[in-house]
Amino acid sequence: MKLTVVVQAGGESRRMGKNKALLPFMGQPLIERVVERVKPIAGEVLITANQPADYDFLNLPIYPDILPGYGALGGLLTALSVSNSPVTAVLACDMPFVSAELLVYQLQVLEQGNWDAVVPRGEGGYEPLHAVYRTQTCKQAVELAIQMGERKMIAWFPKVRLYTIEQTEWEPFDPQGRIFWNINTPQELTRAEAAAHAEME
Repeated sequence: MKLTVVVQAGGESRRMGKNKALLPFMGQPLIERVVERVKPIAGEVLITANQPADYDFLNLPIYPDILPGYGALGGLLTALSVSNSPVTAVLACDMPFVSAELLVYQLQVLEQGNWDAVVPRGEGGYEPLHAVYRTQTCKQAVELAIQMGERKMIAWFPKVRLYTIEQTEWEPFDPQGRIFWNINTPQELTRAEAAAHAEME
């Protein structure tokens, strides 16, 4: 099945003090690393961003938020609205170790079990920005949640057939426990780059 991958470059990067998506990581903008890691499995890659011109260098379609200022849930609605595929993977731009292999597995789980959403859960809870969604079903559920005044990214999960990938299931794809790292501070950036260098040695 064709898979659209949407990389979300929204977010205000408050703790970093600058746009996380454009931070240099291993010699390239962080968002470019994320895109390159998933391009081989994607029928199309799209970007959601409220400063589209900042991402022209990616040569990919870029879409501003449908509901500016509505945070992560609004960003998810945008991602599901612009997707051209029946299934959409949504990723954060600040996760340098996103796993194409895990996303393929998530897609297989979704198709084989007829689920609407396949979302990993780690120590910090659900990871809705390394997840695979049945586009139209989830879009309707997100729209409804927003109409009800919800802001939480996972508020709509009870309304769909959700498969949770627990740690024992995703760990084989991520023995070092890095897939869900995201970069919020300069210290986290330094740690992630050190880990990426170590991987290459």
